[in-house]
This record gives sequence, C-alpha cells and structure tokens, in this order.
Amino acid sequence: MLIETAIKALIILAVIATLAGLGTYLERKVLAYMQRRIGPWMVGPAGIAQVAADMIKLFCKEDTIPANANRTIFKIAPFISSAGAFVAMAPIPFLPEFTIFGRTITPMLSDISVGILFVLGASSTCIYGLLIGGLASYNKWSLLGSMRTVLQLISFEIINILSLIPIIMMVGSLSIIDIVNAQNGGIGNWFVWSQPICFIIFLIASFIECNRTPFCLTENDPELVAGCTTAYSGMRFGIFFIAEYANIITYSVLIALLFFGGFNSTWFIPGALSMIIKASFFFFFFLWARAAWPHLRPDQLMALCWKVLMPLSLAMIFITGIVLL
Repeated sequence: MLIETAIKALIILAVIATLAGLGTYLERKVLAYMQRRIGPWMVGPAGIAQVAADMIKLFCKEDTIPANANRTIFKIAPFISSAGAFVAMAPIPFLPEFTIFGRTITPMLSDISVGILFVLGASSTCIYGLLIGGLASYNKWSLLGSMRTVLQLISFEIINILSLIPIIMMVGSLSIIDIVNAQNGGIGNWFVWSQPICFIIFLIASFIECNRTPFCLTENDPELVAGCTTAYSGMRFGIFFIAEYANIITYSVLIALLFFGGFNSTWFIPGALSMIIKASFFFFFFLWARAAWPHLRPDQLMALCWKVLMPLSLAMIFITGIVLL
C-alpha cells in the first residue's frame, strides 16, 4: 500500500508539473488567438518546444537575491506555494477507478472523509509563500503585492467554503467521492442545476485562489511589475508559476467533480474521457477570462466579496436548509 501510494504521488507530481508547463504554452496560444496574434511558433512544431526553451532559460538565469532581503525566507517562499498546491491534490479523484493486471487502481492518494476541507485548507496555504516572499524581498512593490494577496485570499476563503455548504448539506458528506456519486444518474443530477448560484460563487472564488484575472490583486497591471514576485528571478520565479498553474488544474478538476458530475459517464462518453473534457473546458475558461476582462479595483473586489457574494452564500445555505427540512 505504501509503495502504491508513493508511485501514485510521483505520477501525479510528474503529470501535473508537466501539464503546468504546457499550460503556459496554451495560455500564450489562447491569448494570441483572441488578440489576433500568432503566439509561440518558432521553436518546434507550432511553437510547442517553447516550453522546453523556457525551462532551460529559467534554469540558466542568475538566481538574484536583493541585498537587504531575508535570504533564508526569500529562498523557501516559492516552495511553500508549490507544496501547498500539490498537497491539495491528495484527496482529489482525477479519474474513475480502473483495473490493471487484476488490481483495482483508484487514481487518488487518499479518500479522506473531509476531502473538501482538506483541499481548501491545503490550497489556502499557498498564501504564506506569496506573503513571506513579498515581505522578505525588501521591495516596496513586493510588499504591496503581498498585502493585496492576503487581502483577497483571506476574504474569499470564507466565500469559497460557504458556497459549498449547500452541496455538503444535500449529500451529507465532505468526501469528494460521495459528492460525485450523488450526481450519478445523468446530466439532470448534476449539482450545477440545483445550485447554480453556488456554482457561480465558487467559480469566482476559484479565480481568486488561482490568482487569475479579473478577480486578482496579486499583480497590478498598471504597476508593470509582478506583484509579490517582483524581486524573484530564474527558477524561483518559475516555481511560483508552476504553483499557480497547478492550482488552476486542481480547481478545474474540482469544479467538474463538485458541480458537473465528475467522472460519471455522460451519455455515450465514458467517465474518464468525460472528466478530461470537463476539466479541460474549465482550464480553457480560466485562460479565456484573462483575455476578455480587465482587473477589478481592490475596492470593487472587496465590495463584490462582502456585499454580494457573502449574502448570496448565506441565502443559499438558508434556502437549502428550508428545502431539505
């Protein structure tokens, strides 16, 4: 069992890290298409080798550290963010069970009874890497970026969990597997139909968790700097991006699992392929939104959180409770 879990962990780590690298290529292509540009095209067929070129560039660039920075904390901050992003994947069932050589394999590390809480809690630890990275940089832009990060993530962590409470009330379990099984029986049983407002709220909160436009304060475009990662270079800068894209993959899969039937079969489409299609669509949606919408101001984002999404979340909890009673 221990060996099997270790193999699963290595496979998930390798696959997600690879997909995170490919995610940078896909984002460039999607943004280029929407802005009538070409995007990467010179390195390899259709520019696909640009991913390898970027990795070589990041590994070879000088690892600069500001003169007055706290060197130890500055160095470990990117790994805190990436560790939180990958640990959050432990209770997520990426695909349905399958059999190989007579052994049933569950493509997840652990089906814990509080899977939802674990995912949200682990992914929220990424805030510490961004926070201490900005504070340790001895740079005013990094400091401002880290403060904005704390502002947005702490606020929307509350919205994140509140939006899922109605589903938890309906299923009676915090296990992701139980939530997916509750949607078995066809498209009509998907929770997106019974809880559409919760889906929209969770989708907005997912953009915050992944630091994505338009609901993002980590980077402020008018500043023309990279927020709390301004002082970082080389592979340390790249690790922050790997964590970000890993979070996008995690939440794309999570949205498909919680609201769109997960790995249950859809019509004639088998469960595994259905899961890949759903998650891929939401990954594309994250990229699409960046090309279509500008950033919200901090005051607009906070107003959206506390004046709109919070009352809606509480209202849905109240309504769901009345219906269930």
